[in-house]
Amino acid sequence: MIDYRKARDWQSGDVRHAYTPRDTMLYALGLGLGADPLDEKQLRFVYEKELAALPTMAAVLASPGFWMRERKEIGIDFMKLVHGEQAVRLHAPLPPSGTVVGRTRVTRLVDKGAGKGAILHAEKELVDGDGRALATVESVYFLRGDGGFSAADGQCDEPAPALPAEHPAADAAPQLTLDLPTRPDQALLYRLSGDMNPLHAEPAFAAKVGFARPILHGLATWGMAGRGLLAAYADSDPARLRAMRARFSAPVYPGETLRLESWRDGTGVAFRLRALERDVLVLTHGRAELL
Repeated sequence: MIDYRKARDWQSGDVRHAYTPRDTMLYALGLGLGADPLDEKQLRFVYEKELAALPTMAAVLASPGFWMRERKEIGIDFMKLVHGEQAVRLHAPLPPSGTVVGRTRVTRLVDKGAGKGAILHAEKELVDGDGRALATVESVYFLRGDGGFSAADGQCDEPAPALPAEHPAADAAPQLTLDLPTRPDQALLYRLSGDMNPLHAEPAFAAKVGFARPILHGLATWGMAGRGLLAAYADSDPARLRAMRARFSAPVYPGETLRLESWRDGTGVAFRLRALERDVLVLTHGRAELL
């Protein structure tokens, strides 16, 4: 059972991460950029000349690792953990190489009740080597096996935050769509940016946990939505994406085509992502702020 106080008090301390242009290019390749070698707007993310970093790369820099599995005294059932939502807010453009520092902490822990699980929010502040703020990254996890702990210790009284509403026109035709193909080997490439979970590489492991074959990383799906938004609304200029948030609703199998469906309004862009071959929404409740 979760120890509420130990979970709420957890923080990573400083995680230093030195990365190179090669790492920046590898991350972009893992999101499918460079598939058209004649597209110069894609080339700027995968070629060292005038290299630019994708803003969603903030999610993988200076990561605290699998702390929810390693810190067994906290009591999280890691095998039943599901990545629920992901968000980023950029304070400055990410440099294409350098050293950054990430400081991650738990900001909220919600007990949904016995048999209903719990929700954990973790926030990472990313700064450059001089301490300048680069990004705030939020990850939300659904802990399916960990509800009911507040009844035992009486410490948890945090209300669940309201889920952002879908765009009012979400049942109507999107204003803009963009198809983003994935490659059959894309998970094998994306995992080289840091997440080496065998779920994304090993067929036997994927079958053991209920999937027909290895699935694409959730952060890769989310990152592909980000590159699609940049292409559709910002002329592929990474400095124009200021914030982005979405909820994971279904896994993606490498090789599927993802369709970005979006609606522009006065406060930004609402979006979702659909796996076309199965006609399944894989990202919902998407919101982005673009200059």
